[in-house]
Amino acid sequence: MDALIQWLVHDDQKDLFEFLVALALNLVFLALSALLLWPLDKLALAWSMAKGYALLWIVIFVTAVLLHTFQQFFRMNIYDRANAYIGSALAVCCLLQFGWAAFAALSVQSFASGGSIWTGVILYLVGGLSCLSAFFAVTSFYQGAVYKLTSLPLALVSFLVFSLWPNVARLAFGWFFQFF
Repeated sequence: MDALIQWLVHDDQKDLFEFLVALALNLVFLALSALLLWPLDKLALAWSMAKGYALLWIVIFVTAVLLHTFQQFFRMNIYDRANAYIGSALAVCCLLQFGWAAFAALSVQSFASGGSIWTGVILYLVGGLSCLSAFFAVTSFYQGAVYKLTSLPLALVSFLVFSLWPNVARLAFGWFFQFF
């Protein structure tokens, strides 16, 4: 077991390590949020988040493959066309964070109606923390500092904006959420 851990934390396995840590953090977040939401009789929000994370991971995989294909087709790489390479990956990374924030805000809003103030606070806290958990999932694929420094504030600010104005979230991503 010690050899496996040593192999996993080696620099050559950084991508795999980031992926496994992000996946573990998503699972821990889901378990802890389910334990927090259970006494509030809002366990359905945890189930909604679990389905959302499953879809998020699928979308991350698909967009990573499509982005790689796009970058190969236009011969973008970090050495010859760095601005295009980083810019395209940053656009996809931020779009994924933006989409998750919209999903989280709309999910929380649908469960927050008719409850007490403290229930609403807890639900919005879970939604905000889900954006942090989604940040780890997205940045396990987009590991550069520019992606991490940009996408975390974007996710948290957009969750706040979408929570205050859910119609903006519906306008931006409502078409996508209707598929599921």
